[in-house]
Amino acid sequence: MLYKRPSHKEINSKIKQAKDAILKNRISMEKKTMTCLNGHGKMSSEKTDKIVHFRGMDIKFQAEHYVCPVCGIEAGDIDQTATAQRAISDVYRKAVNLLTGKQIREGRKELELSQEALAKRMNVGIASIKRWEGGLIQTKAMDKALRLALKGQIAGDNYTGNRTFTIPRIKLVLREFESILGKRILKKIDKMLFAAKYLWYADMLAFRELGESMTGSTYAALPYGPQLNNYRDLIDEIKNADESSAEPLTSEEKRLITRIARTFPQEQMIYDAAHREIIWKKKTTGAIIPYSDSAELTAL
Repeated sequence: MLYKRPSHKEINSKIKQAKDAILKNRISMEKKTMTCLNGHGKMSSEKTDKIVHFRGMDIKFQAEHYVCPVCGIEAGDIDQTATAQRAISDVYRKAVNLLTGKQIREGRKELELSQEALAKRMNVGIASIKRWEGGLIQTKAMDKALRLALKGQIAGDNYTGNRTFTIPRIKLVLREFESILGKRILKKIDKMLFAAKYLWYADMLAFRELGESMTGSTYAALPYGPQLNNYRDLIDEIKNADESSAEPLTSEEKRLITRIARTFPQEQMIYDAAHREIIWKKKTTGAIIPYSDSAELTAL
């Protein structure tokens, strides 16, 4: 059977039909109605219980969507989709003991704080507050900071990651990296150009996921990437430190170190990754990189 090429008139007619269908659905959606895509007419709005698998657990929530009474096809508009996503987020957050978007919003209003005021109290961007209230799931560290801020307290030390600075633990963390990587990263003649990147990711990731850094180090944005603040004064002390005197690493901390080492088995890899991080790029030379920025890490 030979294929008959449609005429321009037929093509234009199809295009017009498609545009009309899109416009019709757009208008009906604005009126909170929707037309079945299979041509069965108006769909009815219904609320049903749904179960989705999210972050390792089954989440049960109530969803509102449109259902065709003829073919049973389901569809949702933009508002319904956003509402469902918020519902999934809040059910999950309740299950893992994180503040829900509603709890954050209500807690903020009880203190008569604007989103901007809460952001300033936590030393984070206002966009973070908007995202958390809108359904984005905050990290455990940020949840801890939120709870403190909503109690009227200072949300921890944003420059040492809620931990007392300890040089022996810096060396302990670096030795753990060396054990996993199978090579030295803390060298005799070294300005910690690469070692500091492993350390930075370890501290930032620990703060983001565990609520406190591993070493209490403060980091500055320097031309060669994130670096220990005043590192020139610390290098010899770190090399001469007795790591056996440091507080032992927890199993969770070791897990994070292993994750970083396996992601960046080569020193150049972690150096390049650190230079791609926006939380380093957006800082002026010499500026401190606060631990609250750890929420914006992209490489891990």
